[in-house]
Amino acid sequence: MRLDRLLAQEKVSRKAMKQALLKKEILVDDCPARSLAQNVDTGLQKLVFQGRQIQGYEHNYLMLHKPNGVVTASKDKKLPTVMDLLPPDIQSDQLYAVGRLDRDTTGLLLLTDNGPLGFQLLHPQYHVDKSYQVEVNGPLTSDHIQKFKEGIVFLDGTTCKPSQLEILSANPTESRASITISEGKFHQVKKMFLSVGVKVTALKRVQFGDFTLDPELAEGHYRPLNPEELEIIKIYLEKSG
Repeated sequence: MRLDRLLAQEKVSRKAMKQALLKKEILVDDCPARSLAQNVDTGLQKLVFQGRQIQGYEHNYLMLHKPNGVVTASKDKKLPTVMDLLPPDIQSDQLYAVGRLDRDTTGLLLLTDNGPLGFQLLHPQYHVDKSYQVEVNGPLTSDHIQKFKEGIVFLDGTTCKPSQLEILSANPTESRASITISEGKFHQVKKMFLSVGVKVTALKRVQFGDFTLDPELAEGHYRPLNPEELEIIKIYLEKSG
């Protein structure tokens, strides 16, 4: 939550916030706050306003292993959504998925009710890497590795940033690979492989930034982020504002 919104909930006036910020009387984990737009979570960080600790609101952070056939949406009139995979006591109007996965794409999805965090993880300026396991319906060669490294160009002229392709297995009818990208164009991974003459038949996201899909987490299941993963969240929070 933005620092100014949290303090407003504590009945602190805008003028008092600005004065306290200038006087370095707002501390986040014992360091002066940088901006009233700074993203904070009192469940993970210690927030002190003019000597008084603020408890505020604790956000939820979940890891979900998205299965095939489920859409990344809060509601859908025809199809099951990722929110339908959660028990009723976890579901919330504020909870949302950080980034989308296509209906037929599986793998790592982060869910949170911390809006600014999602913006930061998705904003191009932060260059959050995303890694996928891919199966395609044709051969992959070392030439493809070089093309991905140089930056794939779509048929409409759109140029992708350089990406890392690792071929895991290859034959004339089917190949498996791992790909890491740093942006999120619409259907990007599928279009990248189409641009080199093969079609994606299976796609699974295994990494998002510093978060890795838990190999023990079955498809369709979720869990709260563990202490190590919450420390990663804190790093992103400290970069905000």
